[in-house]
Amino acid sequence: MLSPNWLGLIASLLFILLQSQTIAATADQVKEDREPEAATGIEQKQAVKAKKFMVVAANPYASRIGYNILKQGGSAIDAAIAVQMALNLVEPQSSGIGGGSFILHWDRHQQKLTTFDGRETAPKRAQQDLFLDQSGKAIPWIKAVVGGRSVGVPGVLSALKKAHQQYGKLPWEMLFQDAIKLAESGFRVSPRLQKLVELEFNPGITELPEIYHYFFPNGRPVQAGDKLKNPKLAKVYSTIAKEGITPFYRGWIAKSIVKAVQESPIAPGVLSLEDMANYQAVERAAVCGAYRKYQICGMAPPSSGGVAVIQILSQLAPFKMFQRKFEDVQTVHLFTQSSRLAFADRERFMADNDFVKVPVDGLLEPAYLQQRTELINIHQDVNRAQPGMPKGALALADDNALELPSTSHISIVDADGNAVSMTTSIEMGFGSAVMVEGFILNNQLTDFSLQPEVNGKLVANRLEPLKRPRSSMAPMMVFEDGALKIVVGSPGGSRIIDYVAQTLLAMLDWQLNPQEAINLPKVTNRNRVTTLEKGTSIEQIKSGLEAKGHKVYLRDLNSGLHAIEVTPYGLVGGADPRREGKVMGD
Repeated sequence: MLSPNWLGLIASLLFILLQSQTIAATADQVKEDREPEAATGIEQKQAVKAKKFMVVAANPYASRIGYNILKQGGSAIDAAIAVQMALNLVEPQSSGIGGGSFILHWDRHQQKLTTFDGRETAPKRAQQDLFLDQSGKAIPWIKAVVGGRSVGVPGVLSALKKAHQQYGKLPWEMLFQDAIKLAESGFRVSPRLQKLVELEFNPGITELPEIYHYFFPNGRPVQAGDKLKNPKLAKVYSTIAKEGITPFYRGWIAKSIVKAVQESPIAPGVLSLEDMANYQAVERAAVCGAYRKYQICGMAPPSSGGVAVIQILSQLAPFKMFQRKFEDVQTVHLFTQSSRLAFADRERFMADNDFVKVPVDGLLEPAYLQQRTELINIHQDVNRAQPGMPKGALALADDNALELPSTSHISIVDADGNAVSMTTSIEMGFGSAVMVEGFILNNQLTDFSLQPEVNGKLVANRLEPLKRPRSSMAPMMVFEDGALKIVVGSPGGSRIIDYVAQTLLAMLDWQLNPQEAINLPKVTNRNRVTTLEKGTSIEQIKSGLEAKGHKVYLRDLNSGLHAIEVTPYGLVGGADPRREGKVMGD
C-alpha cells in the first residue's frame, strides 16, 4: 500500500472540491466548503403516512430494523438503539459507537421532554496546545483530523444505555440481534458508500491499514452491490448485547480502543483507559423558545443547534413569513440575514456550558431577540453580522472551528406517542480513520477551536481536558398547545442549523408536509456567503440576491433531513431525497 505525502493529498482534495463547485474559492471558503458532493443525486420521494408508529433513518437496512423493533412493541428509544447499531454497519462513514450523539426524548404519558448528551469528551491529558505547532500556531486542519490525536471518548453507547434504562420496553440484548445477523451475513454496499470511498475524501482511509483493508479489499474500493461482512463488529455487538456497555468503557473493547489511539501510525493520541472508564452521558433539560403559536425545542450546549435554530425563527417572526413565498428574493434575503445573526452569536458564545458560562437565557430572551431583529436590513446584505451582547455574556474571541457534515439523523414516533429525535456523528466522513474492532473512531476533538485564543482573548470553544466540543447538531421537536407536532433533524455539519430552520419554516408557515418541506431547494448562510442549491429552481433568484449585495455561491447542498409530523389523522414522514434515507410506518 502506497502512502502519498500530505501535500499531494491536500492538492488532490482541493482539485476534487474545485471541480465540483462553480467558482474558484478563496482559501477560507475551501475550508468552509470541505464537503463531499451529493453521492446519489436527487430522486423524487413522496410523503409516507402511518397510523401507529414511524421511523425515518438514513439507510433502508436501518429503517427496516427500526420498524421491526416498533412492530414488536418496542419504544422509540428501543428502535433508536437498533437503528444506530445498523447505521454503524451500513453507513459507517457517518456515525456509530465510536462517536457521539444528542438525543431528544418525548414521553407522551408523562408529558415530559428531556435530552441525553452523548457528546464525546476530550481526554484528561489533552491540553490546549494539542493542535498547535512549535511556533504556537494551529496546524493545518487536514493534519489535525487523521489519526489518534483527534479522538474523543465515544459517547453514543453511554447515552443510549442511559435512555434505555428510563424509557426502554424491550430487553437490551434483543435490540442488537438484527444488526449482529446483518454484520455476520453481510450487507449490500450502497452507491453512496461506494462514492465516498472512491473520493478518498478522508486521506486516512488509504493511510491507516485497518480501515484501508476493510474498504479496499483486494486493493480496490468496495463497489455498490458488493456484500460486505463485519465479523469483528458482530463480536463487539454480541458482547455489548449480553454484558451491557461495561466491556466498551472498562473491558476488552476499551483496551482495543485505547491501544488503537495511542499506537496510531499517524498522530498517536492521548486517550487513556481512565478516560474511557470515567465517561458519563448527561441528561439535560432541553432549550425551548416560542415561534408564533409553537414551542420549538432542541439541545442545550454543548450543541449550538438548538439555540441557533430558535434564534433564526424568533428573529423572523415579525416579518410574517407565513405571508411570504419561499422562492422569493426577499424571503431568502430575510432568512440569510437572520441566519447571519445567529451564527455570529454561535461563533462567539457557544461551547460546553460545564466549562464556559454560555448565556443561553440571554441569547433566547425576547427583548434581546427583538434587538437582533432590528439589525436586519431588509434592503441590503449586511455582509458580516457581529455578535450581540446578551445578558451574562463574557468577553471572548470568535471561534473558527470547522465542523464536517458526515453525520446521521433518526426520527422516531412509537405506538404510544413517545418520540426520539437523535442526531449522531463521528464528525468528518470516516472520522479519524482509526478503525478498531470493526468500527471507526471519531475525530471530534477537531470540533474545538484549534487556536485557543485570538488577540489575547480566550475562545469559548477552546480545547480543555474532559470538555465536550461544540456541535451544530440540531435534533428538534415542535409542540402546539402542549402536544407533539414535529420531530426533525439533519446531518450537514454547521449547515444543519439552516437546513432544520428552513424545514420548520416550510412546515409551520407554508403548511407543507414533511416531504414537501424537505424537498425544497436549500439555502444557507453561515455569516459568510449565501449558498444556493445548485441545479434547483432556487438558482433563479441569484441575480436578485446579488443586487442586494449578496455574494452568492451555487453548489450541491447535501442535507439529510428526516422528519415526522404528528397530525390528528396519524403520522406523516419525509426522508431527504439527497441521500438514501427511508420512511417506514404502520
